[in-house]
Amino acid sequence: MQSLHIIDGVVDEQVDLNAEYPIVEIFHSVQGEGFHSGIPHVFIRFGGCNLRCTWCDTDFDQYEKMKASEIVTEVLQYDCKRIIFTGGEPMLQDLWPLHRLFKQRGFNLSVESNGTIEIPEGLLDWICISPKDQVYPNSKVRQRTGNELKVVYVGQDLSLYDELKIGFDHRFLQPCYVDTASIQENGVMFQETEQVVKENSGWRLSLQTHKWMGIL
Repeated sequence: MQSLHIIDGVVDEQVDLNAEYPIVEIFHSVQGEGFHSGIPHVFIRFGGCNLRCTWCDTDFDQYEKMKASEIVTEVLQYDCKRIIFTGGEPMLQDLWPLHRLFKQRGFNLSVESNGTIEIPEGLLDWICISPKDQVYPNSKVRQRTGNELKVVYVGQDLSLYDELKIGFDHRFLQPCYVDTASIQENGVMFQETEQVVKENSGWRLSLQTHKWMGIL
């Protein structure tokens, strides 16, 4: 394989640099939800998804093709060594080229996935699964282990996750935030979710603080 240097002098394989991905956006922000809430990350948002959740805030059908070399170049402009692969559904992509490019530069790699695609061992440092079987009962959650289970609460029975939650270190319940709903309407769901967390030990409350604050 041919190798070459890019930007910071690190030697990379040409095949990895040429890998193409559908990218909705790349941005530097603070993680607003879940275990790493409040910690700055670079978010790489991929286009495409195998589900169509009504509350999704991403137009994942609108994206541009970017080479891995271009992605690395853009990420390196930020003073941040933590990356979150998100979407859409990032596990629709072969992330190994990006894994190799970023790991040899000392990055910590996390993913936010719906869990319908099994994640290869060793690919990521942190696995956050947010299952959508509350709206897609026929969708099978294949990734049944990880660091963080983050369930969007829309009124479902939490017994749905009795087996799944065993495989995760941290379990979060997050009220469904609807962009088009009023503050009062979203507040009602927050109150309901808070009550459910109080009544079910082993779950922690997660809030999408970035949305409440009006930031990315």
